[in-house]
Amino acid sequence: MTEKDEIKSKDLPFTAIILAAGKGTRMNSSLPKVLHPVAGKPMISRVIACCKKAGVNDIRVVVGHGAGLVKNVLETEGVSFFEQKQQLGTADAVRSAQPETIEGNIIILNGDHPLIEARDIEGFIREFKEQKLDIGLVSTVLKEPGDFGRVVRSGGELYAIVEAKDASAEAKKIKEVNTGIYLTRAAILNLLLPDIKNQNLKKEYYLTDIISLGISERKKVKTITGAKNVSMGVNNQIELAKATKIVFKSHMKKLMESGVLIIDPRNTYIEETVEVAPGTVIYPGSYIKGHTKIGKFCMIEPNAFIVDTMIEDSVQIRAGSYLESSIIRTKCSVGPYARVRPDSELLEEVHIGNFVEVKKSKLGKHTKAAHLAYIGDADVGANTNIGCGTIFVNYLPNKTKHKTKVGDNCFIGSDVQLIAPIEIGAGATIGAGSVITKNVPANALAVTRSPQVIKENYKPKS
Repeated sequence: MTEKDEIKSKDLPFTAIILAAGKGTRMNSSLPKVLHPVAGKPMISRVIACCKKAGVNDIRVVVGHGAGLVKNVLETEGVSFFEQKQQLGTADAVRSAQPETIEGNIIILNGDHPLIEARDIEGFIREFKEQKLDIGLVSTVLKEPGDFGRVVRSGGELYAIVEAKDASAEAKKIKEVNTGIYLTRAAILNLLLPDIKNQNLKKEYYLTDIISLGISERKKVKTITGAKNVSMGVNNQIELAKATKIVFKSHMKKLMESGVLIIDPRNTYIEETVEVAPGTVIYPGSYIKGHTKIGKFCMIEPNAFIVDTMIEDSVQIRAGSYLESSIIRTKCSVGPYARVRPDSELLEEVHIGNFVEVKKSKLGKHTKAAHLAYIGDADVGANTNIGCGTIFVNYLPNKTKHKTKVGDNCFIGSDVQLIAPIEIGAGATIGAGSVITKNVPANALAVTRSPQVIKENYKPKS
């Protein structure tokens, strides 16, 4: 390679080829392996996100098993798809990505290595460019190499990669392994790919052979040292759970370092997309996911499930409560065992008690529903009390849903049914046990009850 070529190669952008065509038979799942979630996010989505964060925006995903589903899940990721028609090995998978249409440099990654980080990719690219390599193989040292391909050296220099299944007893003693990550110039890859043969036990075309071929062609081929996390692939449900645990642990460590009090990190589950402000306390058994944001000095009691919800400062989410896609304003109290369904908003100092369900409703400041109520498709004012057993009847026999409006400073007695569409004026009182079907004016009392009948000395007929 001339000095001019070296400078040009150093400045050229990278294209990522992500291998995601495998069946993943050891997962024992109908879901394509790369779509299995690690801490709430598909494995391959994690790899794609790291590439983008590292500045690699041209991303080619090689699909095969479950190609249709993989494409559907990743359709908004801004990647290109290439299909490997038959499972003929990693070199064949790379060939399926049409590298002959790529100019510049290429990084080859596996879609089932979810623990790789953007800084890892940035480091690999930097070292590849600084060393002016033709081929860079990312390797790491493991105490128990297991099924990883071994890095064979001669005189300290990289000589070849031997797959574990093809390795001799002596080669299996080697601790340095191939992580499955390669960096190369597109011209070199296209030169060597046609020379890869399937002369091995599985009769597959191994991409590892590009190392020995590159060396024989006197190309500059070196290893690039990677951390252990980049080597961790997921091949079964046990490894999937291990990877998830590692991601949760890493994120919670960052949260605790920022001032969040997590009582038992081993039994708490907080996805990386979740933001938690300092001073908040999170009890064991809680699962917090999606684009949830929790403010300062909140209390998240045991076994709460929270997804895509904004929680402001000084909120108490009591034990066993379920919140999704809603807004909880400052100093609210929710639960225990309450459910806040999507598109709901609780304004400041609202109290939702045990076994209360709120759906697509807005509750004004200081409003209370202490227990056993259903509030659906409602707009409730401030300082209103909703009694035990109250039902906002929003679903009618014609299968349509209607809205209930309740003004400020109302008192809704126990065991009331408000039949939508209906409006209750400010300051109105609804007597316990009433079924309200008509609008109630402001400051009025509405009661619907059958007269009480008493028959003394009553004996049932035998």
